[in-house]
Amino acid sequence: MNPGGYAVTVAGPAGGAAVWVDAAYLLSAVLFIAGLKGLSHPRSAVRGNLLGALGMLLAIVVTLVDQQVMDWIWIVAGVAAGSVVGAVLALTIKMTAMPQLVGLFNGFGGAASILVAGAVLIQIFGVGLGGAETGELQITIATVASGLVGAVTFFGSLIAFGKLQGIVTEKPVRYPGEQIVKILLLAAALFVGVLIVLDPSQVSYYWILVAIASVLGIFLVIPIGGADMPIVIALLNSYSGIAAAATGFVLSNTILVIAGSLVGASGIILTQIMCRAMNRSLANVLFGGVGAVIEDASQGDVYAGKVTSTSAEEVAMILKSAQRVVLVPGYGMAVARAQTAVRQLTEALERDGIEVEFGIHPVAGRMPGHMNVLLAEENISYDKLREMDQINPTFANTDVAIVLGANDVVNPVAREASGSPIAGMPILDVDKARTVVIIKRSLSPGFAGIANPLFAADNTLMFFGDGKVAMDQLVAAYRDA
Repeated sequence: MNPGGYAVTVAGPAGGAAVWVDAAYLLSAVLFIAGLKGLSHPRSAVRGNLLGALGMLLAIVVTLVDQQVMDWIWIVAGVAAGSVVGAVLALTIKMTAMPQLVGLFNGFGGAASILVAGAVLIQIFGVGLGGAETGELQITIATVASGLVGAVTFFGSLIAFGKLQGIVTEKPVRYPGEQIVKILLLAAALFVGVLIVLDPSQVSYYWILVAIASVLGIFLVIPIGGADMPIVIALLNSYSGIAAAATGFVLSNTILVIAGSLVGASGIILTQIMCRAMNRSLANVLFGGVGAVIEDASQGDVYAGKVTSTSAEEVAMILKSAQRVVLVPGYGMAVARAQTAVRQLTEALERDGIEVEFGIHPVAGRMPGHMNVLLAEENISYDKLREMDQINPTFANTDVAIVLGANDVVNPVAREASGSPIAGMPILDVDKARTVVIIKRSLSPGFAGIANPLFAADNTLMFFGDGKVAMDQLVAAYRDA
């Protein structure tokens, strides 16, 4: 019993649990940290996932035993249901749809925080108790944080999923006074949060808070364009961790606080890395609305009479005489599902003694590491995947650079000091290669909505067509050359 006179069954080790529980939680925390470290490199990512999963399994088992939750029928049923869902997703989700799945998982974490915090609020304060004790104050404030951040995470993730899946338009949805609307929604959510802290027995206030925060989550993500989704997914991942940490304070559970804090911190660090890769601030991503694709009026002047088209046979002849080739994949490769043909071309080139590497821009694709995942699925060696800082100095010594489905991340306009949406954004210096082959359906602009002078450069050849079809043709032409 606590000082307020009500039974609580959710307290963790902070409530006086045995030393072995603290030791087990400490071991779980170490496994979480080791798992995160493993995720920092593709070679150790699988091991990192397994360590993190082992740490979570240990934490769950210890918590169930410590809290004497021994209803094994429900536990086994929950594990079985989760295993079935996980197995189905693992076997059926294509790697090209992985960003959507990651975004959805972030949302599930937020939803779990909402439900757990709400259940605790009902359990403790839903019997009409009034007047907050010291312990109650921690629970009520943490509950407000769980509901607010969890709802923003869940519904924001649903919108991100919809944009990536094509259910919701990828273009930014803008309207007059949108920032004022967001501020008013946040103020309303905080006001209801204060009411909950002052009188936690009014449990209905919590669900009002969740409803307001849910609308806020939708309004926060809907104005963000599809190509900014890597940053948004990383940020929503951080939000889910923050919500989990807040729920840890609700439950007085040490390991949940630790796990949530690790996810929240790593998510925000990754968000900042992605922002730096685009030379944009987080505020600009969230509120700037970059991504409204507006045809550049000067596009005709940039391309008129300067674009050189090519064919698979011509590109194959150029590749036959090359010594070094760099492939630059983008979201277009994922959409066209051309990674298998990319691997086939890579193997054919290497059989002829040609050096092949891949230039990976940090924001290529729709989630952090999207291109790495797709190429790894094809068993392309990690050693060939070069980050931007590693690959850029080598383009001057590259015979052929093949750009497949990328646009803004190779646009030389980014080197300008100002005057364009991507000014100052670090790019892959493919224009410095001796020959640049760009595989693209048309001359349509990328996410930033501006012309790309690279398409009309003297050393550039445009190979128009669907990414997979074009790559299949190129592989066949190279083998026959």
